[in-house]
Amino acid sequence: MSLPQSRHPLRDLRVRLRHAGRICVFSGAGMSAESGIPTFRDAQTGLWARFDPMQLASAEGFRADPAQVWDWYAMRREGVRQAQPNAGHVALAAYARRHPGRLRIVTQNVDDLHQRAGCAEVIRLHGDILADRWLDPCAHAGAADAPVCEVDPAAPDARPPRCRHCGNLLRPAVVWFGENLPYDALTAAEAAVSEADVLLVVGTSGSVWPAAGLVARARHAGAHVVIINPQATEIDEEAHLVLSATAARMLPRLFDPL
Repeated sequence: MSLPQSRHPLRDLRVRLRHAGRICVFSGAGMSAESGIPTFRDAQTGLWARFDPMQLASAEGFRADPAQVWDWYAMRREGVRQAQPNAGHVALAAYARRHPGRLRIVTQNVDDLHQRAGCAEVIRLHGDILADRWLDPCAHAGAADAPVCEVDPAAPDARPPRCRHCGNLLRPAVVWFGENLPYDALTAAEAAVSEADVLLVVGTSGSVWPAAGLVARARHAGAHVVIINPQATEIDEEAHLVLSATAARMLPRLFDPL
């Protein structure tokens, strides 16, 4: 059964936000796209259009051709570094400064635009594209007085860098296909949406699981769920209100000055 729609949805939502004890924003790729960061599939253009996503975003694809995957992520990292937070990021950060402790941000994005806008505490479900981690556990782990993995100083520009001791490879610190979300991040995200009075779902299609399941969790816990996206999403039915708009246009209208 569809819910009756308010004649003044934005005004009513602003009132609800003003009185909410806890607000959670769940952001996705659409929010970063407004800053010029392409979505995962949009990044597969030009030279990269001929590659299957599993070749560029899986441990198997990385092991098969580490240099190719490393170069693709180098291109994406440069795009992130050049991008700037948009009006949506700025509106959230300004609200968080005015009302410490009331706003939690959970993101599927691997960039740092929320942080650069001024939101220090962001729950990152899919990792950090600007960081690295080792592909495998250190081959010497557990051995007495064994060295830990460290980049080979003789080949600092290797694509990708290798461990000087065991040859282990550095990889981007993002969640690839077939990998679990970080336990601590997922647990924190589940708590954030469960405790929210209002959940704003911004710029995500709702097609990536288990992250998309956070919306139903919030609804079942009693949150007022609002989806902000210019296109229909796969989770619209979980929302009390759907606003067809982009993050950069809508979030300032909701939060400035709230």
